[in-house]
Amino acid sequence: MPDGDKTLSGHCLCGAVTVEATPTRPHVEACHCDMCRRWGGIAFLGIQCGDTVSFEGQDHIVRYASSDWAERGFCGKCGTNLFYHFKPAGFYSLTAGLFDDLGSMTMSEEIFIDEKPGYYSFAEDTVKKTGAEVIEEAKAAGFSFD
Repeated sequence: MPDGDKTLSGHCLCGAVTVEATPTRPHVEACHCDMCRRWGGIAFLGIQCGDTVSFEGQDHIVRYASSDWAERGFCGKCGTNLFYHFKPAGFYSLTAGLFDDLGSMTMSEEIFIDEKPGYYSFAEDTVKKTGAEVIEEAKAAGFSFD
């Protein structure tokens, strides 16, 4: 993991969008929900960065409202998936592949495990949460999905 509040730097495939962000959690997370898999072809591997995210090349970012509470972003020039944005909190989860160096970060959590298909699996021993558990945690934290 990056030390302390280390800022991570990265970019899309063509370099039109660059990002600097400070992780709020010291690990990579995998989301197996149907939308994430449809969006990227497999689980979304993300780094939670809260609202401490800075983009350059904003004019190349295309945002898609994938639900009432979230949007997904990609580079309109090369198509690279960039982020999942949880609108009620303003929090971003950025795709792990954007970053040049994740230090010693490892994947330690998988969510929506109840939607994971049988055709892939990860070797890491991770915390696994169902979709219902993730939504209950968010509601307990005060977020509404209505």
